[in-house]
Amino acid sequence: MKEVILIKYGELTTKKDNRNFFIKTLKKNIFDKLSSFDFDIIDDYYRMFIIPKDDNINLIVDKLKDIFGIHAIVVAQYSSDASCENIKNICLNLMKNKCEKTFKVVTNRSDKSYPIPSMDMNNKVGTHILKNTHFKVDVHNPDIYLYIEIRKEGVYIYNENIDGSGGYPVGTLGRALLMLSGGIDSPVAGYLTIKRGVQLYYLYFESRPHTSIEARNKVIELARKLERYNSNGKLMIVNFTKIQETIYKNLDPSYLITIMRRMMYRIAEKVAIKNKCLAIVNGESVGQVASQTLSSILAVNNVTNYPILRPLCSFDKLDIIKISKEIDTYEISIQPYEDCCTVFVPKHPVINPNLKHIYNQESLYDFTDLIQEAVNNIEIVDLAIHKSDLL
Repeated sequence: MKEVILIKYGELTTKKDNRNFFIKTLKKNIFDKLSSFDFDIIDDYYRMFIIPKDDNINLIVDKLKDIFGIHAIVVAQYSSDASCENIKNICLNLMKNKCEKTFKVVTNRSDKSYPIPSMDMNNKVGTHILKNTHFKVDVHNPDIYLYIEIRKEGVYIYNENIDGSGGYPVGTLGRALLMLSGGIDSPVAGYLTIKRGVQLYYLYFESRPHTSIEARNKVIELARKLERYNSNGKLMIVNFTKIQETIYKNLDPSYLITIMRRMMYRIAEKVAIKNKCLAIVNGESVGQVASQTLSSILAVNNVTNYPILRPLCSFDKLDIIKISKEIDTYEISIQPYEDCCTVFVPKHPVINPNLKHIYNQESLYDFTDLIQEAVNNIEIVDLAIHKSDLL
């Protein structure tokens, strides 16, 4: 008998004809995330089994918790001997030191040639436990469920599910470009997008020397936190200084944020196309700030036909903060280093921008060359190197 890890797919079970593709991608992601461990994987249409070759089973489980596409993780007792007597003994050993009072046995025979029907196995194991422990049976609301899975290669027995992250395996839904700032919202939007199976690249706009190296390193840390869930992300840094200064010096100051964001989307679209990203993602929540009213979103969106995903559009700020703490980005996000969206904030930003006025303002200066220069000079940060190397 030995311990193995059993993976339950959860939402992948809804995929029908595409299910094998999702399972294959999940398997690849598991191999990538567990590359430092020695293990084997057995998978089929319903389950995946990870067989560690060393004593790192708890470390492996911790890694698996962050892999999307996994509904539940189970550490199961495995034996190639699926005889009734052996199953009863394993179940008894698993239960006899527990302090709960009630239990229920649930048997699943994926091997339909096994001679004992599931209900009969439930009764045999349940009777054996009743005779040899303090437990009582409760089929409606037991303290412990004892699961027995009988397969052709043997039997798996367990009594506890560890919650996985759910969602879809990263990469099954293509790639998107996250407009990553140093704030609380955009990392959470990125996390929720990754959870839907989307691989992310990251785009950060900086305005050195108006923004600091600390602000850059803060964003690099946030991108690294998201890489805990993502797969092979790439952080691209745009030098936005010339564009931002030109807007500030030449155009209506109350429209500074609106026009600045329109320039960002023009750049983001070019970067997304170049990097084969199928959508642009941001952390906007409707009404949270002046640039996130519906009329402001309409005015900003007006520059592109590219799909824009806003996972947080209906979230309250407290909901966003809660998730940011769960994914360990909150303490980084609240570090007091300004990014380019906060250094040039006007005293009275327009809440309901007028598109005709925006067109008139943007006609006062041709930004074409500045936009292309910003795209041509994007800096790519290697998220794998140590933070001290970036200072």
